[in-house]
Amino acid sequence: MKCTCCCKSDKWTTENIGDQTGKNAIVTGANSGVGYHTALELGRAGANVVIASRDEARGNTALKQLRQEAPGAKFRLEFLDLSDLMSVRLFAEKYLATNEPLDILVNNAGIMALPERELTVEGFEKQFGTNHLGHFALTGLLLPALQRSKTPRVVSVSSAAATWGKIELDNLQSERLYKPMRTYGQSKLANLAFMLELGRRFPWLTSVASHPGATVSNLQKHKFECITKIIGQHGSQGALPSLRASVEETRSGTYYGPKSWFQMRGTPVEVKLPCSSRKSEVHSKLWEKSEQLTGVCFQC
Repeated sequence: MKCTCCCKSDKWTTENIGDQTGKNAIVTGANSGVGYHTALELGRAGANVVIASRDEARGNTALKQLRQEAPGAKFRLEFLDLSDLMSVRLFAEKYLATNEPLDILVNNAGIMALPERELTVEGFEKQFGTNHLGHFALTGLLLPALQRSKTPRVVSVSSAAATWGKIELDNLQSERLYKPMRTYGQSKLANLAFMLELGRRFPWLTSVASHPGATVSNLQKHKFECITKIIGQHGSQGALPSLRASVEETRSGTYYGPKSWFQMRGTPVEVKLPCSSRKSEVHSKLWEKSEQLTGVCFQC
């Protein structure tokens, strides 16, 4: 299949979100950056939003600010550390105990370009473990709540770095070779592979993805901080692809990103998936390995 970079040309802003009253949403990594603004606008549109944060202090600060910016909106804070599968299980158990349906799950949280290879609680390489395995487990554990929704949707937030990523099934933990951005690219490509396989295996939900382009956030503390401050967009703009992915009537497999500057900034549009994300045989094998590593088996 020929890979192109053409995008649909249109205009989309927060005014296009529409009324989300009564819908329940979870946004991971919502205490700052793209996640914060995704949660803010979903709350403004009427959704009941769970702010999932691994840092209690930063989470409480974000919750206070969200309530100031969107008085009357419904936000609640829950602790979630995606690098610790016990934390993921406890978070999911707490949500399932409410018996509430889950309409929108935005798998947004992530880490990037750790200078040295670090490990999660379970011993996984930390970027792959947090960005992919943590969200894989979370989605699987929350599947019963998604089933209770009339219009369940899972948004996987990837990155432009997925374009140069490569999924090495025999080196998922970067034990043989660790390079900060190479490993990050693999984790972000894994997000897309997961999105596509989730939609294939569970046609009753909508599985889509987005990427924020060059957006100023805490993500760049190890890499590209200076250049992103120069060319990057504000978090409120970087959240628009995630927001469009969260609310627009579409099909599984749709991918949203910024329109301009080689998908680095601008209005959110539907963009082409990287050619490297289209290997369905890799998707299935990655899924099976992810189930083995996390111990989370998706059941319908």
